[in-house]
Amino acid sequence: MSDHISGPRALSDPIADITDVYAFPSPETPGRIVLVLNTLPMAGPDALFSAGLLYRFRLRPLTPSNDASGWGFVPGDEEVVLDCVFDTPEHVPDGSGDHTQRGTCVTPGGEQVSFLVNDEAGGEGRGLRVFAGVRWDPFIMDARAALATIATRKLAFTDHGSIFLDGKNVLGLVIELDTGFLPGWELVGVVAETLTRGEFNVRIERVGRPEVKNMMLAPKEFDPVNRDLEIRDLYNMEDAFHLGDSYAGAFRARLDANLAFWDGLDGTQDWPVGEDGSHPLTDLVLADHLVLDVTKPYVETGSFLEIELAARRGEPHATCGGRTLNDDVMDTIFTQLVNAGRGPTIRDGVDGATRPGTVAFPHLAPPNPDPPEPPEHH
Repeated sequence: MSDHISGPRALSDPIADITDVYAFPSPETPGRIVLVLNTLPMAGPDALFSAGLLYRFRLRPLTPSNDASGWGFVPGDEEVVLDCVFDTPEHVPDGSGDHTQRGTCVTPGGEQVSFLVNDEAGGEGRGLRVFAGVRWDPFIMDARAALATIATRKLAFTDHGSIFLDGKNVLGLVIELDTGFLPGWELVGVVAETLTRGEFNVRIERVGRPEVKNMMLAPKEFDPVNRDLEIRDLYNMEDAFHLGDSYAGAFRARLDANLAFWDGLDGTQDWPVGEDGSHPLTDLVLADHLVLDVTKPYVETGSFLEIELAARRGEPHATCGGRTLNDDVMDTIFTQLVNAGRGPTIRDGVDGATRPGTVAFPHLAPPNPDPPEPPEHH
């Protein structure tokens, strides 16, 4: 699920639903980073982007802090924004009924880069390359077992799990960006958003790390304060780099309760909560952006959360951090939630995508021409 169908609004209008966000150093072009924003869960082979949406990446420099939580990064005020929009689809004049669509991405230098949707060559400008189109969904997790874990309050993972609707597609937006646009930056916070397009932009969804909304914010039954509140749409409206005060107490109460649930699944409490019930992971979760070191090289696996966990231990980090396409991040997340990394790896039984990402641009695997049918929602 990652961020698939992450709230009532996403369920009612999935075109704006962000499924996953990735950020990693380019494995083929030194001095560049790759940003990936996937939307529209269970996209059809002929799916196209919305002409009414703004697809946005936001990047800010991060500096270490001496915060008592130990997670320790403060976003700067400087921000690099990458906005992409799409024209209304046009009929191909060959009588086939097919459509074409053109997109435009604005570089941090103000240059407009134009490209055709589903053109593997993408578009290119000074310091930026962009691709957009239907691709194989790279996210891996046994979603049914994760939901069963919450429902039964017992770990339901098996050695041989299954990817929910394996072979489903997404609409992928991939940007390769020259780090020269980030002068002097080392640690970078990355978040992606969908917003209404036009004179007044309303944020529909924002995503940093995977499964914050569906696994950590969605369950209501453990929350003694806001047990009847569907909180995810409220969370989507917040600025990832500057959480407002209005709903902060509700987010914290929900996370404190749900994180304590996950921690207790192995029968031990590995994350000691405060006297007020505050959970040590809550501050990390609410700092909901990927943390990427743009000075370090690409690594295929093992970088997700490595920077944050090293900061918590008071040690220098060893990898680029961020999130790569083929990293089994859910095992990392579940292990931290359940035993704080002190016990065995909590595996969901799914270790890799059927069609993994590639080191070559646009990195996402080609789409499934015959994807599985999504289940009906009643």
